[in-house]
Amino acid sequence: MKLTILGGGGFRVPLVYGALLADRAEGRVTEVALHDTDPARLASITRVLADQAADVPDAPAVSATGDLDAALRGADFVFSAIRVGGLEGRAADERVALDQGVLGQETVGAGGIAYGLRTVPVADLIARRVKALAPDAWVINFTNPAGLVTEAMARHLGGRVIGICDSPVGLGRRVARLLGAAPDRAEIDYVGLNHLGWLRGLRVEGRDELPRLLADRELLGSFEEGRLFGADWLQSLGAIPNEYLHYYYFNRETVRAYREAELTRGAFLRVQQSRFYAEPASLASWRRTLAEREATYMAENREASGAGERDEADLVSGGYEKVALALMRGIARDERATLILNVRNGTTLSVLDADAVIEVPCVVDAKGARPVSVAPLPYHAVGLVTAVKAVEREVLAAAESGSRAAAVKAFALHPLVDSVNVARRLVEGYREVHPGLAYLKG
Repeated sequence: MKLTILGGGGFRVPLVYGALLADRAEGRVTEVALHDTDPARLASITRVLADQAADVPDAPAVSATGDLDAALRGADFVFSAIRVGGLEGRAADERVALDQGVLGQETVGAGGIAYGLRTVPVADLIARRVKALAPDAWVINFTNPAGLVTEAMARHLGGRVIGICDSPVGLGRRVARLLGAAPDRAEIDYVGLNHLGWLRGLRVEGRDELPRLLADRELLGSFEEGRLFGADWLQSLGAIPNEYLHYYYFNRETVRAYREAELTRGAFLRVQQSRFYAEPASLASWRRTLAEREATYMAENREASGAGERDEADLVSGGYEKVALALMRGIARDERATLILNVRNGTTLSVLDADAVIEVPCVVDAKGARPVSVAPLPYHAVGLVTAVKAVEREVLAAAESGSRAAAVKAFALHPLVDSVNVARRLVEGYREVHPGLAYLKG
């Protein structure tokens, strides 16, 4: 079975390959094709993968190419993890937004809109090439903003593109362990959009154990989301928000912390990864860099909330590579599983149309991924979900039409952008620093 990884020179590719190395079951991936537009990064990651495979018999064969069509031909699965504009682009997204006094995070707010406007045209092209060259392939999208990009690709690929994110999985695992439950046996009630969701229940043998956590203030303060949001707010919500909702609920404090930081997250990663890719690549250097990266994740939010440093339990993520492997296994081997994924809504959430991509538990088998039935969103969540989905639709409209007015509307409608005039300045600011946004006219 062939897996094509788009963004094959990306820093987290060894995580995916490591998961493949551990899979010894029949029908496993035997061929990995890496594609990237940066030959130097591609060469570095190829060397790291060679180190990983050194002592593993029958390791999946790895090839690398800058030719997209060659990488796609014959693929059974396509894993998309591209970063249009690189980390330089991410750092610019943050800087332009902060200059206007609004959040510049990678996927949330103004930064996420800018990233989407750069990425959707490229994702659209990739989807067209997949449809033409590998029409039977399944596309697993990890490219951010994951929900928006998945929806863009679904216009061409339908249900054969599925978005993944490790954030809700990591949240579910942390809550399960706190409650003494085996994460793989707990049934998680989670609903929303990518980076905008809530864990509303965690059932073990039919019993919802989340109320027990919400009633215990000491237990609430013992894990990352509890320290980020505070016990009072979690008890008021009656749910555990995805960590990215900290940008919404504590926006003023987070923007201040970002503006006062010596380096934004994108600038930090740009420096860190420039160092990694400039040195002779090895598995050891990659592991050191990964540890530093994970330890500093959402540092500004923890500073704004007084949450302190991440502890060992917080460093255990949902493992997006494990989610990807479980998804591939479920489809390729017809191994029924339930995973939190980004898929088309259908009739799952009545406040959204059928084509809207949402993030909910899904049943996975040889037919793909289908959302399970979930309870309606509470009103406070309806407001955020529908507002952000309206923004995503304007991003898609701007990317398709090249309309500057649609881009301004996307920024202006976002809950974290507080003025139409700010939205106009953001569009101009991003057009100045991103040549890839020159298509926005009119």
